[in-house]
Amino acid sequence: MKGIIIKGIGGFYYVKTADGSMYECKARGVFRKNGIKPTVGDDVEIEDGSIIKIYDRRSYLIRPSVANIDNLVIVISAANPSPDLMLTDKLTVAAHWSGITPIICINKTDLANATDIADIYKTAGYTVIMTSAAEMIGEEELWSAVKGKISAFAGLSGVGKSSILNLLTGLDAETGEISRINRGKHTTRHVELFEIDKDTFILDTPGFSSLALSDICDVRAKELADFYPEFSAASQACRFKGCSHINEPDCAVKQLVCDGKAAESRYESYKELYGQLKLIKEWEKN
Repeated sequence: MKGIIIKGIGGFYYVKTADGSMYECKARGVFRKNGIKPTVGDDVEIEDGSIIKIYDRRSYLIRPSVANIDNLVIVISAANPSPDLMLTDKLTVAAHWSGITPIICINKTDLANATDIADIYKTAGYTVIMTSAAEMIGEEELWSAVKGKISAFAGLSGVGKSSILNLLTGLDAETGEISRINRGKHTTRHVELFEIDKDTFILDTPGFSSLALSDICDVRAKELADFYPEFSAASQACRFKGCSHINEPDCAVKQLVCDGKAAESRYESYKELYGQLKLIKEWEKN
């Protein structure tokens, strides 16, 4: 039988088949031998309680480990905790690199005005959805973006991913209070796929605190600008081929920022990520 992995806990994988049945399965040892690990979102073939085949993946995100994702909904909090734009930019790069469409969801808009943050990402060409899970705002727009697709939700712990999941599904997913230092408690313990409508799945993923870009994708420094949509086209007009967009003269990307056609925060995150990636040796990547 063919099915999709809904969740994996302690070496067991829960596979849902087309007729709606759920099966607890183990992966055959041949996968470990070949360096393949089943993951949530995988389309698989099962037999007698074992996963016997993993079909080719159309996309794969290293962290959180999910396969066959259409959208990565990157959730930012307008306040409590404060917006983490660096993490947001890391996740947009990882999504582009993985062949996944990034969507920016700004939650808790009842707590603060976030139009300036929305403008940053709209200017970069992203779909931006403003929500307030507390006041049930943005549900229809978010639903339109995820309907008929598999979407993973990611972001800093405490931004309200589980509350947004509740808003979309009506499920009683566990939510946590914000601690005194404005860091959300880790309420999501594993990656799990929820079927909320025919052909519509969402995954709530564990919260993030800090991580390196190299932990979630395998992009090289020289390729980084290709994963900033607003920089990619402009980079073709740079004076020097292979321009890093940092120290070279006549750089079209730097001019774009100077002209206010790209956000300063995006350029600053690009420079920081570029510097981090340059420190990684090629043999370390391999």
